[in-house]
Amino acid sequence: METASTSPARPPYLDVDFDRTPFTLAWEITRACALSCIHCRAEATPQRDANELTTKEAFQVLDQIVDLGKPILVVTGGDPMMRRDVFDILGGAVERGLKVGFSPSATRLVTRAAIERVRDVGVDMVHVSLDGSCPEVHDTFRRVRGAYQRTREIAADVRDVGLPLQIGTTVSRHNIADLPAIADAVRQIGATVWNAFFLVPTGRGQQDAMLTPGEHEEVLQWLADLSERVPFRVRTTAAQHYRRVLIQRRRAKAASGDQPKEFELTGAGYAFREGKAPTEKGVNDGKGFCFISHVGDVYPSGFLQLCAGNVRTASLASLYRDSELFRSLRDPAQLQGKCGQCDFKEVCGGSRARAWATTGNHLAQEPCCVYQPAAPDPSRATDAGC
Repeated sequence: METASTSPARPPYLDVDFDRTPFTLAWEITRACALSCIHCRAEATPQRDANELTTKEAFQVLDQIVDLGKPILVVTGGDPMMRRDVFDILGGAVERGLKVGFSPSATRLVTRAAIERVRDVGVDMVHVSLDGSCPEVHDTFRRVRGAYQRTREIAADVRDVGLPLQIGTTVSRHNIADLPAIADAVRQIGATVWNAFFLVPTGRGQQDAMLTPGEHEEVLQWLADLSERVPFRVRTTAAQHYRRVLIQRRRAKAASGDQPKEFELTGAGYAFREGKAPTEKGVNDGKGFCFISHVGDVYPSGFLQLCAGNVRTASLASLYRDSELFRSLRDPAQLQGKCGQCDFKEVCGGSRARAWATTGNHLAQEPCCVYQPAAPDPSRATDAGC
């Protein structure tokens, strides 16, 4: 395996071949967490799993991530601070030349000293979740009194020590009315990025907490407006159709004679560049994104819990590149319903996790998108009748 001193530098986003390398890889190093949030994908528990990857195995996983092509690594949980070797894992990742994001839970384990240590080992960004603009909303969501105050304290410490800060918000029926106030809080905190995670009904997340298709569209349009006037970047997770919204708006401005804003958007939830490349492409579950669980199972994402194999018995590279599951997710021709007919399917493709959670079919159409693609042109049908 390549070492940090001999491995090649990670290429720019548009040069990443998603068939061989994910843009982002999230690793749930533990499922243990002191919180019990109502939406928790991981269904976290207070105690660590006895079958968790050991420290030795964790370093072997880091080597496998390098072999996969140096994707951005997001170290998450549960609460990664529940592992005593968390700083060894973070430092090992940085030493191997990986760009590392860190996503701890807002507990008393995240002290000022711990944040300084995260900075000193070379982590690139810290992610903190904020699901309400006040204790009444946030603490109800997190089911722990004082969670809001602790989150604000951690966010302030992250900014004070000089680390870039990403705020994540799970968008659901619980807080849809509070989103403008949360955006104001993100500005006040001084975050670099606001990542809106649109609820997928998996783990503790319930389908009745998910927004309707119309509400998804309203929030995405609002986020697009917001992105043009705030100092932080706006990203989405599990709302791939936000890219369609941005592209449509940009094209409408260009058609009206307005100078459209040049943009390049990248992140764990999505990434694409419009107007500067011959083709557009977007990260999706299994397509530029990969997830490793606390016991080494490999999934297309944390929300799409279909397992391709385990790093203890197969190489991460082979699972991502060659498994039937991952290959199907990277083939837009296999998308079904209106996603399969959509003119934005290369850059969007719909949330594969939400399709699976609501239908049991990971290739079904995105259930929360209002866009209706044009009907296929019969004159362009092939001899096979497609």
